[in-house]
Amino acid sequence: MKWMNKSIEELHDLLVDKKVTSKELIEESLKLSHELQDKCNAFVTILDDAKETEVTDNLLSGIPYGLKDNYSTKGILSTGSSNTLKDYVPFFDATAVSNLKAAGAVCVNKTVMDEFGMGGTGTTGHTGIVRNPWDQTRMCAGSSAGSAAAVAYGVYPCATGSDTGDSIRKPAAYCGIVGYKPTYGMISRYGLFPFASSLDHCGVLTRNVKDAAIVVDNMKGIDKNDMTTWDSSNINLYGSLNGEVKGKKLCYIKEICDIDNYENPNEELKQHLSNFMKTIEKAKELGIEVVEESIDQTLLNALAAVYVVISCAEATSNMSNLTGIIFGPRGEGDNYIDMMKDHRTKGFSPLIKRRFVIGSYVLQSENQERYFRNAQRVRRLLVDKWKELFKKYDAVILPVGSGPAKKLDGSKDILSKETKVLEEHLQIGNFGGFPSITIPNGFIDGMPVACNITGNCYDDSNVLNIAYALESTMPYKNQIAGGEKNE
Repeated sequence: MKWMNKSIEELHDLLVDKKVTSKELIEESLKLSHELQDKCNAFVTILDDAKETEVTDNLLSGIPYGLKDNYSTKGILSTGSSNTLKDYVPFFDATAVSNLKAAGAVCVNKTVMDEFGMGGTGTTGHTGIVRNPWDQTRMCAGSSAGSAAAVAYGVYPCATGSDTGDSIRKPAAYCGIVGYKPTYGMISRYGLFPFASSLDHCGVLTRNVKDAAIVVDNMKGIDKNDMTTWDSSNINLYGSLNGEVKGKKLCYIKEICDIDNYENPNEELKQHLSNFMKTIEKAKELGIEVVEESIDQTLLNALAAVYVVISCAEATSNMSNLTGIIFGPRGEGDNYIDMMKDHRTKGFSPLIKRRFVIGSYVLQSENQERYFRNAQRVRRLLVDKWKELFKKYDAVILPVGSGPAKKLDGSKDILSKETKVLEEHLQIGNFGGFPSITIPNGFIDGMPVACNITGNCYDDSNVLNIAYALESTMPYKNQIAGGEKNE
């Protein structure tokens, strides 16, 4: 019998009733890991020696899960999918990993990502391209590509991710699963390899909203090692899910969702936006009021540039310690400067080096005001605009991307001007630190598509409950890649 396609609650009940053991779950998960690795290249490391744990009252106890390879794991290879750390074995666990260990969850693999989280394709990791388990000619998006592929394939019910722009939520959309990024600071970032510290969020990928709540309940908590964390002990995400949403208010953005705003929409885009409006009707059937709002197009058009400037600037600073002197393969040269130059030149992919050049340029004293500080100002304008919406609405609901997963052949880490805002709006959730969750809401040409719900800071329970209620109206919960497609 196959177990790993079940939910966390179902697996826990089976463990408690002794109908299956933690060892049997781990063995099946490892078997599926190797199977998926051959098909989609989802893992940097598979932990074939993973050991069972005691089954307790904790819903995660004894259950396998996956870890994105930018979470520090004591004694286990942690590469960030970069050649600069291809042999790095940390001496400590990230706080989120320690919390999952304390819950009794069992890590069975480390998942491939875009190098250091910088990319939206799942194609820049040092171990190669991650392929979508629904269609291996397509990408998973990134950077949490391996985690998304593994959960979608049914390797386990949950995997960790990190999200700096949309790196949990878009891979979840492309793989037909749930991706949840909680409020900034709900989960400690201690031990997460930093990309852009003001934007980085830890989070989770699952196959249903309830599982996402369970996992984050166990990952979250204040941490003395991360000064941005806050006390969320009074928040019980799992216990708050009741599906009662009558009287809630949502809005969507006209400039993003109206097909008439696109000059040459292709059939995928037309179907995607049409499908989104059907999801809006389902929300209304639940008793949710949904209103169309309008945002200045000029402000929306600045979104992607603001993200590039701020994220690259912070990445340049954060990764200045990757010299090959402290850790990583030692570069060649007659002195330490030449050795560092050799290490960084050979170790980083072209995409990473390009982002470092941008980051260094916008931080130069003569350029800071024009680029970096102006980007910070526009970030504030965008966050303030969304905060205004949250005064009137419980959340903003929007489609994710411009359609299903893109083909790998010819795809690059760039965006077309026509759909740039549609592809990039999830970054606002990182600008403001807002809780944000993606849930599947349909199929186009046999590939999953999704919508996203983003709410105000610290209102995670409300955001998840709305997603939970909306999920119940659609047949996409707990779906496995390659299974029956509920069009």
